[in-house]
Amino acid sequence: MRLFVAVYPPMEAVTHLGARVARLCVAAAAAAGVRVRLADPVNLHLTLAFLGDVEAARLVEVQGALGLAALWFRDGRDAPPRLSLGGGGVFGDGRHTVLWVDARGDVEALHDLARLIRDRLRRAGLAYDDKPFRPHLTVARPGDRVEPAAVDADRAALDDYQGPQWSADELVLVRSHQGPEPRYERLAAWAL
Repeated sequence: MRLFVAVYPPMEAVTHLGARVARLCVAAAAAAGVRVRLADPVNLHLTLAFLGDVEAARLVEVQGALGLAALWFRDGRDAPPRLSLGGGGVFGDGRHTVLWVDARGDVEALHDLARLIRDRLRRAGLAYDDKPFRPHLTVARPGDRVEPAAVDADRAALDDYQGPQWSADELVLVRSHQGPEPRYERLAAWAL
């Protein structure tokens, strides 16, 4: 099973962001039939840890580690972190280009949560991607099918974007099903 751990914004924040994304060049390209992968609003999330392929037999260990991380995080806070989506950027280039929106607000709390999750996974002997944590929400994967100048214009158009605030009150373990139409299956969740 291909697994990751995430925080999902509420539908209000997703809808607000969707209105901005609809005006971007990548959305126009997708509407014109260019094979641009716009993120499905139902799947928009902030990844806190990517575990990759995990044997089904270890799912209980993953859930135990995440349950402890959520409990310790919750016990150390008066309230869940308040976040918003705003600004934007680009990762990669050529066919690996990704357009994203930044997380704003109590981002330090997300860093704390990501550290707790990774610590508990490590203690349980579970592998995870140890790239530095960079909270962001992927908006589109234009790859090399959209001119770089248009992608840069989209990034600039997101610079002044500021979405509504919301509480990150749930940690979710997600199974990713790969393919031309990626699908995410929520396996478990813990209150924050």
